[in-house]
Amino acid sequence: MKHRLKKVSSQVIVITGASSGIGLATARMAAYRGARVVLVARNEEALRESVEEIRARGGDAIYVVADVSNESELQHVAREAVSHYGGFDTWVNNAGVSTYGKLEDVPLEDARKIFETNFWGVVYGSGIAVDHLRTRGGALINVGSVVSDTAIPLQGFYSATKHAVKGYTDALRIELEHDKIPISVTLIKPGPIDTPFTQHAGNYIGEKPKHMPPVYDPDLVAEAILHAAEHPVRDLLVGGSAKMLSVMGRYAPRITDKYMERVYYPSNFSGKPIEAPHDGVHGPSRVGGGDERGDYPGMVRRTSAYTSAAMHPMLAGMVGLGASLALAAFLKRDHMFSEENEENQDRVSTQQTTGIDH
Repeated sequence: MKHRLKKVSSQVIVITGASSGIGLATARMAAYRGARVVLVARNEEALRESVEEIRARGGDAIYVVADVSNESELQHVAREAVSHYGGFDTWVNNAGVSTYGKLEDVPLEDARKIFETNFWGVVYGSGIAVDHLRTRGGALINVGSVVSDTAIPLQGFYSATKHAVKGYTDALRIELEHDKIPISVTLIKPGPIDTPFTQHAGNYIGEKPKHMPPVYDPDLVAEAILHAAEHPVRDLLVGGSAKMLSVMGRYAPRITDKYMERVYYPSNFSGKPIEAPHDGVHGPSRVGGGDERGDYPGMVRRTSAYTSAAMHPMLAGMVGLGASLALAAFLKRDHMFSEENEENQDRVSTQQTTGIDH
């Protein structure tokens, strides 16, 4: 069915995980474009400062302290939005937590909290949003990740939650469309973004983690979220590398596994000691609160031709062709590399068996 969404300037937008990173970038951008914004997170100090800043620049915003893993606290968020603004038009489930570590090293207590926040927080928020928007219409936007499509090592539980978020979001969209309920449902899937994500994450790798490049600016994700608030779209990957990884995982899973083992796995290690112990899994992190951007040491990309094209279909064909050609070249090169490795391994094995030493 066709959804009619308001312009952002006429909307009330609820955003979870809004005390830092993508959520804060989206709240600021929405407010500066005229939306009335409800910022939601666990860190009250960061929320208060962000709302004061938005108001000082002429925006209209309130904050509500809530842990998304607590359904009653999220229901309180909805009541506050109704009390202050008469309701809301878009609900963004953005809050998320993670840990760095092998699956066998991450305590199950952490794993459960990651699921309670990343998955059940989305389920609770989506249910509340659907109840409110059922008759008036609007947008539900869930922030997944490229790992909703392709799992990554050292963040196995995070990957599992984002796979679950994708499955839930896709099923919910189908059911709402079947029942002709006027709610647009979008899944946003960012690649590596320069936010305090690595600073907030639990850590079981013994050193400071880092993103694998290319890394993108959080404003690109905010742009994608606000685009989905105005234009019904099924899903949006943010960053050309996210699109590439998603396609690789789907069409060349074994090559992708090898790529993860050989390239992605070691890229998570910065070689630097953890500056200060912190834990953003079970409570607000003591570092990075109130910050949009993280401490990624390399170049941060502030544009993405792929994401711009995805939001503007007239350009999508050209970018898609370019991405397909690039992927084909990469897969061909990787396949040749794998074959060469196998030949070398066979040669070494033969030498060892026959006792020949060249």
